[in-house]
Amino acid sequence: MKIRFWGVRGSIASPGPRTVRYGGNTTCIEIRTDNNELLILDAGTGIFPLSHTLLAEMPLTAHVLLSHCHWDHIQGLPFFVPNFIAGNTLRLHGAFDPISGKGVEQAMAVQLQYAYFPVREAELKARIEYVTLMPEEPIEIGSATITPTLLNHPVINFGYRIDAGGKSVFFTGDHEPPHNIYASDDADYAEYQQFVDDKEQAIVRAMQDVDVLIADSSYTAQEYAGKRGWGHGSFDSSISYAQRAGARVLFCTHHEPTRSDDALEAAFAQALADQPAGSAVPDVRLAREGETFEF
Repeated sequence: MKIRFWGVRGSIASPGPRTVRYGGNTTCIEIRTDNNELLILDAGTGIFPLSHTLLAEMPLTAHVLLSHCHWDHIQGLPFFVPNFIAGNTLRLHGAFDPISGKGVEQAMAVQLQYAYFPVREAELKARIEYVTLMPEEPIEIGSATITPTLLNHPVINFGYRIDAGGKSVFFTGDHEPPHNIYASDDADYAEYQQFVDDKEQAIVRAMQDVDVLIADSSYTAQEYAGKRGWGHGSFDSSISYAQRAGARVLFCTHHEPTRSDDALEAAFAQALADQPAGSAVPDVRLAREGETFEF
């Protein structure tokens, strides 16, 4: 299996000299199975440079797995170049939205209105297909089994486990570890804490023994204290998940857009240094735009 990172920044694209080493594009990750089946995790601005590399493979079928429909994870979809060429297929997978009552098709329908984009969906040359997924219900894409897991974000957010050829990857999308919303002396605290504990255990089970964990690591522990409830994790929470799940390699991603490359490396180094002495820390890396990891 091969992983290539095309976008590793969170919230808003942040190109420029301060982010040139790790990249400024928002979330997009290319997965290739050993059979060369193409899976794309999220469609942030990184999907635009990815799409240019796919022109040599046409006609192609691209399976895009959306974690959720916040702007930084879908804004590259209208610029996915194969959409404009007949013979290609874009198969978009994602969650049902209980607020709108619509499936993943709304991700394209909303963006491809003349108010926001000059080309309507009906004018695209490729075939566009939509697959609305349900939590914990696996689907097969070629040799790969994809299992969506409901994680914790202000909207419905799927983490995806991909198993293929005896190898596995788990991608969190945007995720904040569940926490108790009640004060410890509140009558509802104990009941809600049981919900939190059960949810955490289910998330760790979904990640169990993966070869590669790709996790939302937006904040330092100090920053997180002031941003609780925003729906994002920290270096510490990602390392904790990797330890509990027994992940072999952890890639920290969704880098804070205001953090320069130098500051990102410093925050990462400090997070590793702050791990308790004697704790079993896995192979932890910063996701870098353009980097390929094959296993």
